[in-house]
Amino acid sequence: MEEREGEVRWDGLCSRDAASRAAALDNIGQVVLRRSETIAPVAAVPLSRAADGPLVPAARDGLSEVLARLLMLSKRCPFPDVREKSEAILSRVQELGIRIPRPLGHGPSRFIPEKETIQVGNEDAMMHALFAESFATLGRLDNVTLVMVFHPQYLESFLKTQHYLLQMDGPLPLHYRHYIGIMAAARHQCSYLVNLHVNDFLHVGGDPKWLNGLENAPQKLQNLGELNKMLAHRPWLITKEHIEQLLKTEENSWSLAELIHAVVLLTHYHSLASFTFGCGISPEIDCEGGHTFRPPSVSNYCICDITNGYHGVDEIHASPTASIPVSSTESVCEVEALMEKMKQLQECRDEEEASQEEMATRFEREKRESMFVCSSEDEESAPTRDVSRHFEDTSYGYKDFSRHGMHVPTFRVQDYSWEDHGYSLVNRLYPDVGQLLDEKFHIAYNLTYNTMAMHKDVDTSMLRRAIWNYIHCMFGIRYDDYDYGEINQLLDRSFKVYIKTVVCTPEKTTKRMYDSFWRQFEHSEKVHVNLLLVEARMQAELLYALRAITRYMT
Repeated sequence: MEEREGEVRWDGLCSRDAASRAAALDNIGQVVLRRSETIAPVAAVPLSRAADGPLVPAARDGLSEVLARLLMLSKRCPFPDVREKSEAILSRVQELGIRIPRPLGHGPSRFIPEKETIQVGNEDAMMHALFAESFATLGRLDNVTLVMVFHPQYLESFLKTQHYLLQMDGPLPLHYRHYIGIMAAARHQCSYLVNLHVNDFLHVGGDPKWLNGLENAPQKLQNLGELNKMLAHRPWLITKEHIEQLLKTEENSWSLAELIHAVVLLTHYHSLASFTFGCGISPEIDCEGGHTFRPPSVSNYCICDITNGYHGVDEIHASPTASIPVSSTESVCEVEALMEKMKQLQECRDEEEASQEEMATRFEREKRESMFVCSSEDEESAPTRDVSRHFEDTSYGYKDFSRHGMHVPTFRVQDYSWEDHGYSLVNRLYPDVGQLLDEKFHIAYNLTYNTMAMHKDVDTSMLRRAIWNYIHCMFGIRYDDYDYGEINQLLDRSFKVYIKTVVCTPEKTTKRMYDSFWRQFEHSEKVHVNLLLVEARMQAELLYALRAITRYMT
């Protein structure tokens, strides 16, 4: 894209070279101060007077967006020089009598107190390397990364995969990739991800007209809408005929390689929307809802913030048990009881094995019961126009199907699995991606620190398998060698409600749901649960789409 004179260029800040960053910061400072001086009420107003007197809004000439970006950099950049210089530029702008923004909310998650997350600038060497890598590739250190970093091994795999899907050589052009991310995130009304990818889409030269609605995008992308809809809500309905329709549509047809790339992107962003809602990810500081230009009131928030849904810090960041009154003894008992059940189940496994018929019956029972797991907070919510314009058929969702009692057919992993079928198909048509996904699935499934709340040296494999298989069971996917009777023993109702909401209708996830399961567990353990939810959901969607593609090809 052509650089215009006086335009703020941010790219140099991503450099690992301090001199390059310093040059970029000098340029940014000059451009910002030049613009500020043109609208400043008085040249060089002393800071004390500027803070006390009426400040000029910074809305003119895109200055407010630039100042919001500088605020984000001052708080979230892994390079100390960038943080300090961004803060200095903002202070200088304020000295000119112009109102500067301040963050709304505290920390990367509405569910996790900021003091319990990794503070930028206080990270260890391994985390700093991850932060620097993320910032260098994305141009930001986003809130998803700041929550995922509870589990650095997984985060490294996640960032590597996402970078490959969005920025490395592949069948789809860059702007298509971000637009598909927008389409996928919009299915779950995830404005957090939509906003990020709208910015990225424009940055790589995407046509702004496409953002007015899916009907303004090329027919080829519009044709992907049906697959997006089914993958997000009812993947078991995908057939080889749907695949054939996309591949055989004359001038708007998809190649097999393009379709695999699109399917992986769609499933990646459906499941990332689950993580975003499941962990209560806050808006990015420089995005809508992440900052305000209004001065703080005495109580640190003003009436305009309340009406927009931004409440006091105490309400947003209550302790994990604040909204669910419970004694610590009761919570400890909850952990002890779960560990005792795991022990008993292991002993039963060693003593006897259920027949294949009994195992099949238990699966069907669990699958049927999962259809009726719902939250008392479940209610209709129409998607906002701002997000719904990126997809069609806003009424289509998972809940419609469960209400009508429709039957989900059983998908036997023995007949079509990721390891034996899906992995090789993806790798053949989109080289290296099968390997990256496989590594990510394995890390999430096998990740353990051998702890449960306050207990150490615990084998959690039985619990992790129950969570993974419960999610696949909701999608009709059955493992012949698994006893589904274990699920009801290990996952209580509040946990099942949380899992089903985050996986099937993530936009309905509430802090109360997050607080109500595993009340004595660490936040890092609840984030770990969300990693299992993300990967199990992504693999379930992929299995249905890849099986349909395989059937089309044979």
